[in-house]
Amino acid sequence: MTLDLPRFYKACNPSKSLTKQQYYIDFAAVRGSKIIRTLKRQIAVISPDEPTCQLFTGHIGCGKSTELLRLKSDLEQEGFHVVYFESSQDLDMADVDVTDILLSIAGQVSESLETINIRLHPGYFANLFTEIADFLQTPIELSAEAELSLGIGKITARTKEAPKLRRRLREYLEPRTSNILQSINEELLGKANTTLKKRGKAGLVVIVDNLDRVDFRPLPSGRSQQEYLFIDRGDQLRKLNCHVVYTIPLGLTFSNDCEILKDRLGGGVPPKVLPMVPVKRRNGEEFSEGMELLRRMIMVRAFPDETPETQLELIPEVFDTPETLNRLCQVSGGHLRNLLGLLLGCVMQEDPPFSRESLEEVIRERRDYLLSSIDDDEWKLLFQVIKEQAVRGETEQMILLRSMFVFEYRDLDGQWFDINPVLAESQKYKSWWKQNN
Repeated sequence: MTLDLPRFYKACNPSKSLTKQQYYIDFAAVRGSKIIRTLKRQIAVISPDEPTCQLFTGHIGCGKSTELLRLKSDLEQEGFHVVYFESSQDLDMADVDVTDILLSIAGQVSESLETINIRLHPGYFANLFTEIADFLQTPIELSAEAELSLGIGKITARTKEAPKLRRRLREYLEPRTSNILQSINEELLGKANTTLKKRGKAGLVVIVDNLDRVDFRPLPSGRSQQEYLFIDRGDQLRKLNCHVVYTIPLGLTFSNDCEILKDRLGGGVPPKVLPMVPVKRRNGEEFSEGMELLRRMIMVRAFPDETPETQLELIPEVFDTPETLNRLCQVSGGHLRNLLGLLLGCVMQEDPPFSRESLEEVIRERRDYLLSSIDDDEWKLLFQVIKEQAVRGETEQMILLRSMFVFEYRDLDGQWFDINPVLAESQKYKSWWKQNN
């Protein structure tokens, strides 16, 4: 059996979220907790008829979108109407405010409902669109009967690439935030829930992905944009009249205000953190269960129509030896996007079966790329984390986790941290390790 290279390439593209369930691998058993099951139980079992707001975070690229799409599928099987969207498609992540997020949610919900012939026309928004057009002195042509999603879409498109226009719109909408929220809850979400339940649905769930990509940039107040949105204004984002799951920046879990975040936006429940897939244990021994699932993740993309047993038998069609596949999984550190990125580097160099030499060249390129951005102070922080297997406070989190110099793992004893294995390939690390062990 030969590998379908174009299909394999598409399946391994690290910039695309996994949408085909046939490629899905459940890593819950090795990640230390069954996060998606927990999120689903809160909605479908514990509080199906009362709105919930849950928070989800983790490294960018660790597989959050894949897990959220799985949650969507699971909840749809339970009878819920689920609106999943990537907020970065609507919003400029360098410049976001609460009203931007609320309007984005309203537009996406409205558009999703229109696909199943539920068309709602909140009167408040019809008037608001007219006022906005007058205030901005820019034509936004909308009839009184226009769909809500169309109106919000036109405003979003007009302001997304025009920062000055966006700021003026915000100044106008900010005093009206409470009215906007009330209209969304009563005229959109409330009516949507009622109509959906009349059709036999269990209710409405909104999954807002990619909000973890909101920039950390400081605001004039001295707070970061992330702190302002999710902590200072978290109580407003929590008030939506439906089930909501937000992705939030990982760094907020290390903030001094993490308890305020938990209470205001999480309703007393801390964010669920999606860690890496462990490739080794705390003591340095290989973690065979994690390695096995990563191998399966690669091979199911190569031969999705075959059984897991047959896929493993077909390793020689993809790699020159099983050891090359193991090396790929190990050096990824269990970071799923990194794993696919390294694999894609091999695909771009040669046809399968991929050689160990080709993989080592890709690893060296990735290593040198990362090394070029690390200074001596950051190396000191790195060595401290390696010794303690812990990250302490916002400074270390910002420098080490956001830059992906360090990865987070979970086991029965809790969280622990380790160096990105690609950096462990450097002479700097090897010299330090030799002196300290």
